[in-house]
This record gives sequence, structure tokens and C-alpha cells, in this order.
Amino acid sequence: MSNACRIFHGGFGRIALLDMDEPLVPHAHSECHVLIKATGENTYFSVRGCRFPLTDETAILVNAWEPHFYDHQTGVSESLILALYIEPRWLAALQTDLSTSARPDFFSQPCVELTPRMRRMADILIGEMLGFAPKTRDEMESLLFDLLISIVEKHSDWHHLARLRAGTGGDFYDARVRRATELILQAPPGDLDLDAVARQCGLSRGHFFSLFKKTTGMTPQMLANMRCMQSAFDWLASNSQGSLGELSLALGFSEQGHFTRFFRRHIGAAPSQYQRVMDDYSP
Repeated sequence: MSNACRIFHGGFGRIALLDMDEPLVPHAHSECHVLIKATGENTYFSVRGCRFPLTDETAILVNAWEPHFYDHQTGVSESLILALYIEPRWLAALQTDLSTSARPDFFSQPCVELTPRMRRMADILIGEMLGFAPKTRDEMESLLFDLLISIVEKHSDWHHLARLRAGTGGDFYDARVRRATELILQAPPGDLDLDAVARQCGLSRGHFFSLFKKTTGMTPQMLANMRCMQSAFDWLASNSQGSLGELSLALGFSEQGHFTRFFRRHIGAAPSQYQRVMDDYSP
């Protein structure tokens, strides 16, 4: 059973140490996503339809909105993974050109080699997360930014994208897909009708699903799931003692058990455990 060992949540997004020993379903995040092995067995993630190794010397880089999944191999021991989910608005506030981190082409390749300096910086961050008395919010954000910028400088075309004044997020999508994205993200929890979304975008159901997948790499339901998970993360961060039954109902699940299974399949840990190990670093 996979477990969440430590979670830091704040304006930067989320930093998680995840003890992984079971696969996850294909999913996506609105944040850019960096995965680094902390300890344990080498393992694999699938991004852009290909399987990539996560080892002591490699990192997996996943763009915002990019589908991916943990490809755990049966019979292999668990791996402790440092997972960074970085909010583009936080990066942009620190350095304007990094607003391009919201683009689904921010990272040029999914699997990269860690330099010795990157590896040392990652190990320092992992050590702080495992410690009994973690650093202050400002100190943790400084460690996080230094690690990220070392990776981004080597493995992103962000300077070029900024010079081109390239759009961010879904700005460059087909107008019908942008409209569909807005409708899906704004739909009340538990009340999403994808057939109605297709009609409002002037498309048949088949054409809508095909165009959406071709344009974004995601299915419409995957986007809805991403929105649901983000709402769950935000709620858990601000309601450390809140009832998970209330959260389940707020997200449109008829039973708490259904929500728990949904959450585990996307992050690898139960929401109750996630809630217990989360530290809120919000301002």
C-alpha cells in the first residue's frame, strides 16, 4: 500500500514525499511537476505515451496539463519519491518569465539527467522534509526555488518562450476546447454533463472527445478529475480537522468510500493519511 510520508502545502503548490508501491491511474495537474527518487528501488513513470526510468541519476519532468502515471512494476519493492507540484503563479511572482511554466511545453523532455549539484540540492530538501523540525516557510521556499531553477535552466526553453511572448495554460488551444475547459472547470461538483458541454461548444459528442484529446492530450473526464483533486487538496490544506465525509459530499461523491478510492488511485494515499501528514506553509 502506498503512503504519503510528508506533505508541505503553500503558495508554491505542494511538496510531497510519497512511499510508492502501487500504480496510479493516468492523470494530470495544473502545476508543473518534478519527480525525484529519494530512496528505494528504481522505478518508472509513463509520460507522453512512453515509459521512463526514475533512478538516483534521473528526474521525471511533467508539464502542466500533461497526462502521466506511475508505472509500478509488480514484485518490486517500494520507492520513496520526492514529488514537486509547483504553482506557476508562484514562479511568475519570483521571476516574470517563469509564467511560461503553466504551458504544456515548458519542459523540453520528460526524463533528464540530474547533475551532482541538482542531486545534492534534492537530498537537502528531502532531508529537511524527513526532519523533526523543518525550516521556516521562507527557508523551504528558497531551497525549493534553487532546486527548480537549476533544473529549469538546463531542461526548459523558458527564455525562448518568454521572448516569443508565448501564451500560458490553454491560451493556444482551439477556441472550442478553451470553452469546453472553462465549462468543465466551472461545473458544480457532481453535476458535469459532458454531452451538454459538447453541445455548448457546437460539437457532436464524438467530435468533441476526439478534438479535446488531440488538442490537450487529456480526455474531458481527466480534466474534471484534475479539478476534483485540486479542490480536495485545497480543502485538506485548510481543514486539518475537517470531516472527510463533508469533503466527499462537497465534491459530489455519494459515499466517502467512493471518494477515498478515487483519491488513492490518483495520488497513492488515502485522504485521511494525506490530511495527517500535511504541513500548511501558506502565508
